[in-house]
Amino acid sequence: MPLDNLDSAHEKTMLIRNRKSSIYFVNKFFDYPITLSLETLLNLGFIKVIKILMSYAKTRLFPIKDETYLDAFFINRFGKELYLTFFKSYTEKVWGVPCSQIKAEWGAQRIKGLSILTAIKHFLNSTFLKNNSLIQKNVETSLIDRFMYPKNGPGQMWQEVSKLVQEKGGEVKLRQKIVGIQTEDFRIKSVTIKNLDTAEVYQEQADYFISSMPISELVASLDDDVPKDVQLIGKGLKYRAFIVIGLLVNQLAIKAKDNGLILDNWIYIQDERVKLGRVQVFNNWSPYLVEDPTKVWLGLEYFCNEGDEMWSMADAGLTDFAIDEMVKIGFIQIEDVLDSIVIREPKAYPAYFGTYDQLGVIRKYIDNFDNLFLIGRNGMHKYNNQDHSMLTAMTVVDNITNGVLSKDNIWDVNTESEYHESKRK
Repeated sequence: MPLDNLDSAHEKTMLIRNRKSSIYFVNKFFDYPITLSLETLLNLGFIKVIKILMSYAKTRLFPIKDETYLDAFFINRFGKELYLTFFKSYTEKVWGVPCSQIKAEWGAQRIKGLSILTAIKHFLNSTFLKNNSLIQKNVETSLIDRFMYPKNGPGQMWQEVSKLVQEKGGEVKLRQKIVGIQTEDFRIKSVTIKNLDTAEVYQEQADYFISSMPISELVASLDDDVPKDVQLIGKGLKYRAFIVIGLLVNQLAIKAKDNGLILDNWIYIQDERVKLGRVQVFNNWSPYLVEDPTKVWLGLEYFCNEGDEMWSMADAGLTDFAIDEMVKIGFIQIEDVLDSIVIREPKAYPAYFGTYDQLGVIRKYIDNFDNLFLIGRNGMHKYNNQDHSMLTAMTVVDNITNGVLSKDNIWDVNTESEYHESKRK
């Protein structure tokens, strides 16, 4: 992958990266999003291609009218055959429930306008109308093929932000937990905070409060006389936890066509034999993330619930489990594993089931607090990408600066209005 305009001696560098992701299915790689390449057609086989085309044609002629749930959302855009082949298994690994129980808003949030037709259009444009620009505003998010990435990983960006805040006189406090929120006449007066390292409990006052904490925890922390329905909806919001197991290996058992390292940023594992959901190749995000360029750092992604069997498994057991699965699907050989690390992330994915369909009740209540602004994925219980999460924060700052108390433009960030409008028709 190219390292355009890279000054290797300069740490504050954004790399221009080519985005490449694949689906690993029946021990073969398929471009994601699916393309019309000869390799794709050969990998699928003639009979499978015919089934996919016939299934898609049937869906176009007779779409599912009730698109409340995610299975219908996928089928209407890709046909049932392609949905079963490339979407169902991975999606249900992520959420732990059938697609028939997940609200279609998740699809609108993450996939938006992607369909077979948009994928075909993008394939033709990218084949015959080369565009190396980073400005891809008119490209469906799932189809963007170039992006900027911090030289030392995304954490570097937040380290720089932290430095800037402190240089301008602000404070950055880590490992602090909100244990209480004090209110008066629908204004937040102060918050009670616990230092997780020292167990010290203290209060902070401010004119404005911006919250990215999970809405369920926010509602539970309010000292206001919170209506019973709001309390119950808050308790009923669901989340999926995330575990990434980093493996340092000598080499991969699978190779690119030139016998070198595969070029993928991530690979979706569409294989019901394993629980593994996705594999990241950190070398391909930034070579500076890997100290020895002859080795390969992998991130193996698993999805679970806090407290379940996988979440509670010891690090050593998780690592052995992950290595076994990688060997089973032919990615690595066990003797090539050099090192590992396990990272658990609770509440990584706000779920579009549970009491999600009543989230508007909580929003209406919270919006009454004119100096409280919700941002980010968990703060809004909205499965945004990182860039959209940052945009919600930027919008809040603009609102505060301009004296705008309405929260509507914050909630409108990354809302697929056309999708919701089409559902109402």
